[in-house]
Amino acid sequence: MTTLSYGVDERWRLTHLGRLLGHARRRFDERVLWLMAHSPHAPLALSNLAARQRISAAIVHITRHLPLAGARLSELAASAGMTKQAMGDLVDQCVAWGLVRREPDPRDARARRIVFTPTGLDWLQAFRRAVEQAEAEFRAAVGDAVAAVVLLGLEAYADGDPAPPRRQRPYNVRDRDQAP
Repeated sequence: MTTLSYGVDERWRLTHLGRLLGHARRRFDERVLWLMAHSPHAPLALSNLAARQRISAAIVHITRHLPLAGARLSELAASAGMTKQAMGDLVDQCVAWGLVRREPDPRDARARRIVFTPTGLDWLQAFRRAVEQAEAEFRAAVGDAVAAVVLLGLEAYADGDPAPPRRQRPYNVRDRDQAP
């Protein structure tokens, strides 16, 4: 097996904040799914799917973003940062598993809302317990003080302005050495 070798000037690609956040989120999601697969509180059929790695972290997206009162597909997709088509595929899968159902929107007879089923609400409670356990494990691994700083920092960063500063004029290669 070949081992990749990175020079000093290339190591930044492995250790920049975005990459570390991505790895941390993946690890956290994998732990949550593992806990759900072994949870006595999760609906048995769904915990069996999780144990066989048939439920991906993408399905957890619905669990994270669907309000208890339900939402239209477009609202759910926007909340999760996904296209309507991609979210529609996830919703179809969750409908097949009995997590959610589509029902008429009382505000607009032409629209449909995605809502949790009773099984989906049980799944949501198991998800909550798994997240709480994974967070406790994180605190145990890094210490309460570091965990608090990480949480505060991530909250501040996530709530910040997502748009980069706008340039006054289109970018020109001749101006590359000038600050925006």
